[in-house]
Amino acid sequence: MTTRLTMTLKTLKQTAVAVGLTSTLWGALAVPASADTQYITALFKPNPANPMQNKFDNTTAQSSICLAHIPAQCKALGIFSLRFDSFKASSHVPIVANHSDPRAGAYFKVPSSFRNVDVRHTKTGELETVQVRIAGVGSLWTMPRPPGVSAWAQPGASWGSQWSTAPTPCLSTRHLAASASYASFFWVVPRDAGACSRVPSVDIAWFNYFSMEYAYELITPNPLGMASGQYVGSITYSVGGAGADFDFGDNMTPSSDGQITLDFTLDVQHELKVDIPPGGTNIELVPQGGWQAWLNQGRKPTRLFRDQTVNLYASSRFKMGLDCQYAEADNDCRVRDSVSGETVPVNVSVTLPFGLTDPVGRPVSRQPLRRDGVGTELFQPTQYVERKPSTLHFEIGRDEVEKMLKVGESRTYSGNITVIWDSEV
Repeated sequence: MTTRLTMTLKTLKQTAVAVGLTSTLWGALAVPASADTQYITALFKPNPANPMQNKFDNTTAQSSICLAHIPAQCKALGIFSLRFDSFKASSHVPIVANHSDPRAGAYFKVPSSFRNVDVRHTKTGELETVQVRIAGVGSLWTMPRPPGVSAWAQPGASWGSQWSTAPTPCLSTRHLAASASYASFFWVVPRDAGACSRVPSVDIAWFNYFSMEYAYELITPNPLGMASGQYVGSITYSVGGAGADFDFGDNMTPSSDGQITLDFTLDVQHELKVDIPPGGTNIELVPQGGWQAWLNQGRKPTRLFRDQTVNLYASSRFKMGLDCQYAEADNDCRVRDSVSGETVPVNVSVTLPFGLTDPVGRPVSRQPLRRDGVGTELFQPTQYVERKPSTLHFEIGRDEVEKMLKVGESRTYSGNITVIWDSEV
């Protein structure tokens, strides 16, 4: 007797396509003159060289502070810098020397606590959460001469050290570029920090800010639990005086009510691929040890089976199922005798490699595959699985083998079974 089946492996994948927002779209939106919109992009694509690195890469272009001036510090802190080019602010009254109210001079308070931002899948509507906070602030300021930059000196501290060394609770970067009447500085702002301020020792008739650089820290969701495609969302911060997210005190007035909007695009490019060895789609079910015991001794085998190994690449969650050439009311695929038309069920199950689990985190060993997909609705990765062996188990049990074997008769049972991996979960 010969029992053969042809197995088809089908992998269904979502295709992630990066879609850029055109200038025409955003040009149609009316925004304040001092508004700043920044596009934050991050990409997850599995890395065979580092399968345990299951994080998004921030692909956003950075401003000069983290790009050219303090790159090592930014990398160590996990922060990224942006520039608000059109930002301007001016003092509306003179800054008085040695004032007691920190809000009366150079005052900087930014939203340094993490805030949640919903990002939504552009096709499915699935929601994930990004966390973001502002982690640094700096600007280019100008002032009259006299008194010039020396007005910021204090007993025992030069004016330069007052700006290259940050006041508590901010942290120093040592970045300072200056002349006699202007300076560019940048301070790091710790998580949940309050305001940072400086007080001059000499009255200053007027004081201006031109442009602003700020850094942000980002916590992205686990990409292994996300669907392929793009997730988008945004957060808007107010810029101004008392009560604004970016608060510059009571004396410095922005040129207009401003805002900063961060638009997020998270691009998930999962991999789900199955490699089948040559000849691996033609499965012959045989007894343990072959047919000799039946042919020579008439001893019926207890089962017919074949274990077929395939190599799996997976960074996404997925489900599995079956499609059958021959099927009846049950959830199994069947093979059919070409002469009598009799069919018998084939039990199909799967064992997955380390790094892939069931919904509660257990290893997957001989999990039955059914036509209705029950029991295999979700498998999820704990790491990127690259070319790891997975086993498909095909078996016809004892009771069915009894029906198939007839003394003196030659029979051939065959059929097509399609095993499906589907990342659209």
